[in-house]
Amino acid sequence: MALKAAAFPGTMPLTIEIAERTPVGHTESMEYVVRVPAPPLDRFIDDIYCLTGVPRHRRMNVPPMPSAHLFINLGGPVRLWDSDFSVPPAVFTDGWFMGVWTRRFLFEYPGRVRLVGVHFKPWGISPFVDMPATELRDRWVPVDAVWQRSLDRIRNQVGDIASPTETLRVLEEELRWRLAAAPSRGLDLVRHTGWRLEISHGLVPVGALADAAGVSGNHLATQFKSHVGVTPKRVARIYRFAQLIVSVDALRPVDWSELAQTAGYFDQAHFSREFKDFTGHTPTEYLALRRRFPAQRGFPPDSGPMPAE
Repeated sequence: MALKAAAFPGTMPLTIEIAERTPVGHTESMEYVVRVPAPPLDRFIDDIYCLTGVPRHRRMNVPPMPSAHLFINLGGPVRLWDSDFSVPPAVFTDGWFMGVWTRRFLFEYPGRVRLVGVHFKPWGISPFVDMPATELRDRWVPVDAVWQRSLDRIRNQVGDIASPTETLRVLEEELRWRLAAAPSRGLDLVRHTGWRLEISHGLVPVGALADAAGVSGNHLATQFKSHVGVTPKRVARIYRFAQLIVSVDALRPVDWSELAQTAGYFDQAHFSREFKDFTGHTPTEYLALRRRFPAQRGFPPDSGPMPAE
């Protein structure tokens, strides 16, 4: 896949044409309904989704993924922790925005989930919010701090019994209304170069991107910081790691050296350090965890986050 298998916080978005419902094989299932919004939203958004039901695992550990997020919580409180323990934890009963994250974080589902969300492309949140992307990097921010007086309107339209399909329609209309009429300066440059990073899984050298766009590396970095919150080099690292982590099949023997090289890591020590930084585990520990708690096949919210012990 072109690293598009959309899921819950931080996972890679799945490019599909219609909504899909994917139950997990447990007594009480989790249902994940997802769709790609119509143009022009699809230039900035990978997908919108609705997640409902009883989670298999309450607390999840999420590595950095190439996505920014909007979550509207229609269920019980959601708890979040930064892997930087100097940052206070948060509890959200309503909704929150998250920019691109460059380190892992942890979240805890309520006992029963009802949540609707948006997977923005790394640069995609920029035309929907009136604030620099750097202010959302590695942060969660209440929805009403970004979209004033919008959360109650969305929740009132959705109500208590709206179907997932209707819930997604309401959110898509809100996004269409919020989309800026004209792109801000530099966004087209970031979108086109970001797309090349996406389809190459971060393997196109940043210098080659700047040359192809006819700009300096410094100019490209400045525009990425403005619209993504991080440099193109950091975005490339996240795409590269995401490609690797979703390629791991824990049910089979794993050749970490081969996987790392395929994903663009040519320094084994660097790969090991980045893997530990991004997941909190060594590759061996991660594999043991995934074998104890296998990801549910065909259920995107399991494709990136992992149970937190």
